[in-house]
Amino acid sequence: MKTYKAVIFDLDGTLLNTLDDLADGVNIALRMHNMPEKTLDEVRMAVGNGVVKLIERVVPGSKENPAFEACLADFRTEYAKISRNKTCPYDGIPTLLERLDAAGIHTAVVSNKFHDATVDLVKEYFPLIPFAAGERESAGIRKKPAPDTVFLALDAFGVKAEECVYIGDSDVDIETANNAGMDCISVTWGFRDREFLTAHGASVFADTPAQLTEMLLG
Repeated sequence: MKTYKAVIFDLDGTLLNTLDDLADGVNIALRMHNMPEKTLDEVRMAVGNGVVKLIERVVPGSKENPAFEACLADFRTEYAKISRNKTCPYDGIPTLLERLDAAGIHTAVVSNKFHDATVDLVKEYFPLIPFAAGERESAGIRKKPAPDTVFLALDAFGVKAEECVYIGDSDVDIETANNAGMDCISVTWGFRDREFLTAHGASVFADTPAQLTEMLLG
């Protein structure tokens, strides 16, 4: 595999296992509005396109529900309180990041999680990663699969798209890499399985962080 100057990671389902806290936050918000709760697998399939789309997918009637905006606001508030309760890096990720840093390879996180949460979680769990960007469409920066936030990372490092690889666990990440004109490695330990990823265009896979480390560094 070719050598890259920069590696850009998705966050949820790629570096961090955030699913339990996301599901708890969703169900707290749903309970506050007397809405039916969701299973862990239902939340797993609802994440990936940002917080608004997540709540659209779990609220009965989606945006047409009169309580949609209130539920969205409550999720943001409640998730911020519990986002570190069960969240943890996947085994092998800290070692991977240490090896990339030692090799002088730039690393960044680009996520559809709201921006402040993305920055805070990266600072806490992955201090070796110098650049983190989350969803900021209110500032005119399109979220994934648009390449806007990826291009911000490339500009910060002064590297070209063909010198970078995007690592993620979802169809959104595959589309993002394609839209940015860069290679993509899909990981199978996250929120989507290999069958789903293959159906959405994935062609290069890593089944463990150790395997990903070998692919990136040899």
